[in-house]
Amino acid sequence: MATAAKNEADAQYVYRFGGGVSDGGSGDKNLLGGKGANLAEMASIGLPVPPGFTISTAMCTRYYEEGETFPDSVRREVAEGIAHIEGITGKKFGDPADPLLVSVRSGARVSMPGMMDTVLNLGLNDQTVEGLASASGDERFAWDSYRRFIQMYSDVVLGLDHGAFEEALEVAKEDKGFTLDTELSAADLKALVAEFKGLVDEQQGKPFPQDVHDQLWGAIGAVFGSWQSDRAKVYRRLNDIPGSWGTAVNVQAMVFGNMGDTSATGVAFTRDPSAGHNAYYGEFLINAQGEDVVAGIRTPQYLTKTAREEAGAKPLSMEEAMPDAYAELAAVFDQLERHYRDMQDIEFTVQQGKLWMLQTRSGKRTAKAALKIAVDMAAEGLITRDEAILRVDPQALDQLLHPTLDPSATRDVLTKGLPASPGAASGAAVFDADTAEKWAAENKAVILVRTETSPEDIHGMHAAKGILTARGGMTSHAAVVARGMGRPCVSGAGALSIDAKAKIARIAGREVREGDLLTIDGATGEVMAGEVATIQPELAGDFGTLMVWADEVRRLKVRANAETPLDCQTARDFGAEGVGLCRTEHMFFEADRITAVRQMILAEDEKGRRVALEKLLPEQRSDFQAIFEVMAGLPVTVRLLDPPLHEFLPHEESEFAEVASAAGVDVETLKRRAGELHEFNPMLGHRGCRLGVTYPEIYEVQARAIFEAALDVAEKSGEAPIPEIMIPLVATKRELELMKAVVDRTAKAVFDERGKTVEYLVGTMIELPRAALRAGEIAEAGEFFSFGTNDLTQTTLGVSRDDAGRFLGSYVEQGIYAKDPFVSIDVEGVGELIKLAAERGRATRSNIKLGICGEHGGDPASIAFCESVGLDYVSASPYRVPIARLAAAQAALKARG
Repeated sequence: MATAAKNEADAQYVYRFGGGVSDGGSGDKNLLGGKGANLAEMASIGLPVPPGFTISTAMCTRYYEEGETFPDSVRREVAEGIAHIEGITGKKFGDPADPLLVSVRSGARVSMPGMMDTVLNLGLNDQTVEGLASASGDERFAWDSYRRFIQMYSDVVLGLDHGAFEEALEVAKEDKGFTLDTELSAADLKALVAEFKGLVDEQQGKPFPQDVHDQLWGAIGAVFGSWQSDRAKVYRRLNDIPGSWGTAVNVQAMVFGNMGDTSATGVAFTRDPSAGHNAYYGEFLINAQGEDVVAGIRTPQYLTKTAREEAGAKPLSMEEAMPDAYAELAAVFDQLERHYRDMQDIEFTVQQGKLWMLQTRSGKRTAKAALKIAVDMAAEGLITRDEAILRVDPQALDQLLHPTLDPSATRDVLTKGLPASPGAASGAAVFDADTAEKWAAENKAVILVRTETSPEDIHGMHAAKGILTARGGMTSHAAVVARGMGRPCVSGAGALSIDAKAKIARIAGREVREGDLLTIDGATGEVMAGEVATIQPELAGDFGTLMVWADEVRRLKVRANAETPLDCQTARDFGAEGVGLCRTEHMFFEADRITAVRQMILAEDEKGRRVALEKLLPEQRSDFQAIFEVMAGLPVTVRLLDPPLHEFLPHEESEFAEVASAAGVDVETLKRRAGELHEFNPMLGHRGCRLGVTYPEIYEVQARAIFEAALDVAEKSGEAPIPEIMIPLVATKRELELMKAVVDRTAKAVFDERGKTVEYLVGTMIELPRAALRAGEIAEAGEFFSFGTNDLTQTTLGVSRDDAGRFLGSYVEQGIYAKDPFVSIDVEGVGELIKLAAERGRATRSNIKLGICGEHGGDPASIAFCESVGLDYVSASPYRVPIARLAAAQAALKARG
């Protein structure tokens, strides 16, 4: 209790901004959240920011720790914050004559667009609405603000049925023959307020709260509460945002974009967030409030005349309709971009001709835009090359490394919307987020089709290959979230008529039902029936420039996991510096050689096995030749046979007769042998080097194929590959010694036969905890270690990666693991073993080569760990090689400090 009392006495939880006061600034994002820190910063550099205060993220943490209650000290601080706003605006909170109204908004450390709650126009009640009407001289505006407040507060704070209020609004418009909210008169809105209040009374059994202080604390609690909403949790999980961070709450004097034709609200970016062009990009609405733009309720107008003309739109742009406010806004754009040295995402309001800034933050952007903006800003001298490298999220490059629509392919265009997030996607149309998630889990590609998306759709948007909406602009919720996720999105496709309940969309006399194939092109806005062919991307221009810069600063080498010539060529085209893992067992499953493999397995003695292996030798040699030709002059790590033998035998009854006939044995013999090879836990069974110890002839033939192929390629190309022969699943030095002897003996035999040699190494895959612990003595025999982090994670945690999906999500949500350990290295456990093995291996053999070849090789956080422990290379799947190159560069820059 004493500690709590001390916290209450000493802690500051409320920070003011505006009116010449800034208790915080842009460096306080962890405490004030991104929105609060940037509001304070904008106020401090003299921009027009409505005054307000921020309740810190620390209070959010305490709010949950103390049973969702507020200490008296915070109530006093909030009262002082309200007094601060009153002093600057000259208005009083709750004053029936000229009331102060406030907005209550969330603000996490990092942008989470639309995931948490907002309440606008707070402070209105049956008395203050009359005062607002009188003071503003605009009765319609006052009642419009009150109906908006009741609707929003009832949804966000009281948790009432949002649809009932929407329905009442639509009926009110229909009764008058109106299509827009703005056509409703003051009397219409007054009647609607009465209806809304009746809905509140009916749904919660008590009237809408009239005490403005009760309203305020209800809203603050709701915003803190929204941090733990389902949609916020999903967004945090998808974006690796810790639940412990909490959100701040920003309370700010209201400014009004709904005060007639001289007022407006808008969202803008200082550069194009889709393509990255250095041009203002944004939308606004006259006589509206901010939620109207971001929620996609009305289709907004363009910011600039150029954008309007390019789109062929008729409604005037802000540049044309409000030239003075636009000119001021353009000057603010330039000031903010120079100040923050990054592209900014801005919310603004114009109240009766006066511009107010409501938010700025580093804008979410596509990978293409991120590359262009980073490279352009470096060229402009706004940032350094190193900063440009650090600006691009490596994972986002995935958006650029996959096919786009073939421009020459036939397209059955149904309609065209706004190109909200680039990229192309085909899939089955689905009309709700739950179905999208369910079908995606069944490996079906889906396009989520909605009238407009809401934050509750986040899980379906993530599951979908692309998103299509009938309403909303290029700064709507769907557009912003899709860009952040790297999902193609077409928004504002106004010709779409969607019946979500019937699961059908109608477009120009045609119908799209659930399950029908659609293709969307987020670069053009086209919506097409069926599936459209794709082409491979061109990775030049800004991509190539940034990769050159990244390669100049990274220390870690980047290789690829590849076992086909096509994979190897793809990897080399993406800048791979060799192969870090070539799995030879994949070659054994080819249809033209599986019979020989099965003959080898079924053989009763070494002689029989060698007969079958001789049939496989030329096939294996040919495989390695094709790989070595692509990778001539580069290291290629070949893992000798790893899986248990039973994996190569038939499992279905119908296959046994076919295999028995091909192998020249009877069905019963085959079944008996399959039974003998069956293992209860094959992951820990007779596999890896244990096969080589039992049947050394298998590894001998593989080694011969490798050396003969290497010599052939060296002779043909003049450039020898560097085979690194990897013995899998080693737990002891003796296992590696035995297998190295087989490889070395075979190498000598081949070199003697051919009269030529090639450089080669023999090493092991460290994938067992014992191997990591005994790495010092294993390094006496091994010339390199490749950490097989997939199996090392399984054997260290005692968790099967094939089955862990059933429960690992719950483990991450509850903080048992910070991330899925099969996606990002478990630094405290698996990472500690890697660090220990690296230290002990190098103590024995100072020049031992160290790398990783599990799926973690393409994960930026895992790559940063590899940099920290001084590994020599990482190996990733071919399409993740550029991601690994950029992540390695970022890790090197961060390590320098």
